[in-house]
Amino acid sequence: MTVDRTVRAGARQWVGLGLLALPTVLLGLDVTVLYLAAPSMAADLSPSATQLLWIMDAYGFLIAGFLITMGTLGDRIGRRRLLMTGMAAFAVASVFAASAPTAELLILARALLGVAGATLMPSTLSLISNMFPDARHRAVAIGVWATMFALGMAAGPVVGGLLVDAFWWGAAFLLAVPVAVVVLASARALLPEHADPSAGRLDLSSVGLSLAAILPLVYAVKHLAAHGPDARAVAFAGVGALAGVVFLRRQRRLTDPLLDVRLFGDRAFTAALAVLLIGLVGVGGSMYLVTQYLQLVEGLTPFAAGLWMGPPALAMFAAAIGAPLIARRIRPGDVMAATLGISLIGYALLATAGLGDQVAVALGFAFVYLGLGAIAALGTDMVVGAAPSSKSGSAASLSETVQELGIAVGVALLGSLTTAVYRAHLPILPDGLPPDAAHAVTDSLGATVSLADDLPAGVVESAQRAFTTGLNVASLVAGAAIAAAGLLCLSRLRHVRPLGQPQPQSAPADADVSA
Repeated sequence: MTVDRTVRAGARQWVGLGLLALPTVLLGLDVTVLYLAAPSMAADLSPSATQLLWIMDAYGFLIAGFLITMGTLGDRIGRRRLLMTGMAAFAVASVFAASAPTAELLILARALLGVAGATLMPSTLSLISNMFPDARHRAVAIGVWATMFALGMAAGPVVGGLLVDAFWWGAAFLLAVPVAVVVLASARALLPEHADPSAGRLDLSSVGLSLAAILPLVYAVKHLAAHGPDARAVAFAGVGALAGVVFLRRQRRLTDPLLDVRLFGDRAFTAALAVLLIGLVGVGGSMYLVTQYLQLVEGLTPFAAGLWMGPPALAMFAAAIGAPLIARRIRPGDVMAATLGISLIGYALLATAGLGDQVAVALGFAFVYLGLGAIAALGTDMVVGAAPSSKSGSAASLSETVQELGIAVGVALLGSLTTAVYRAHLPILPDGLPPDAAHAVTDSLGATVSLADDLPAGVVESAQRAFTTGLNVASLVAGAAIAAAGLLCLSRLRHVRPLGQPQPQSAPADADVSA
């Protein structure tokens, strides 16, 4: 892909980036904002355990399922139009969720929020690729975009807690309304429209196959995290894998596919997706375990734990903005490998943490987030930049799908590993412990802490030590995976030149490709 250095971003483009940051932060907030609103919501709606699980998960399921479809739809009907339509739908669904009188209607509202959210993620990213044709500016803009989503996730528990304390649980959803008003009022003035005039009709069979591939796979991963490996997880994973094979074969035959599989012939495109997947597995699992450590081991409230996640978010912001600037002089693959190497310090700190080490744990996660900032900015830029302008929405949606899967897989794998180590390192329980209490202690640390007042002295502390050992082991495994991702950057991305330098036109798997 040739870099157009004659068209440089001006004030309108940078203000437009600020506008695109609003729905991006909102999407991140909606992932975690229910963490503190859930108890109040549960008291009002009295959902069953299964309903509560679907209230929390329906949003992420539907986002992951519809990303590919919505990214391609934006290429066809116009990315600004898709953004405005999705933003309006997101606001309406948010009001619906805030006023839902029953658990069933709240599940439906969360599902609608997921579908609407799937329109926002690829449309914001593909619009950035149109607004910033200069590779150097585009990389910085994508760094800002990636950081805004992570900041939203980090701020979700804090914002949710403040809103629930000041108003009621439904207020956590109403943040979407003022954001939608600003975006809808300003989009036409600040954002360009772009659509592919040669794109054919949307293949509905491909849409169905993509959902049949992604939704069972995401469900299998989440089920694995909650219940461990069993027949149900294997069955859903098998269904998803089979549908995925059929989907990819159909895409090869179509003149206007939902997903252009030829993009995978680009070596940088494929390697960057792999690095993003591995990186998000490590970060997703680590974030899940660190938040549990801060609350269940150190005894912090969710609000206080959210505040401790602030410094890591700042570290990610610094890396996401700084890495593209450094990559103007140093090859992006080398920059990504170096920051992943630095993040290994964080995994080492997490692997050696003990009770009372919340400063070391927060510092360790800051190093972990530092690595994420670099690969999120530069890796996403490689994925989007490798695609032709007419396919940037499709490429953006694939990048987001991989990252969504990475987080889910990280929670499942590292969470399951931690649980296995936790159970293996529990000491022999005291005689006379009631069966329900014994089951709670062996089930999880969360269940143990909830019964702390009814347990003999020392049981909770022993459980906390066992969980911390699980965190240590999971961090060692995640660190090894991140080290492998760093080597992948050095070996498969070494041909990608510094940002702003001319890149080759073609992108076959055995030739140089664009950053």
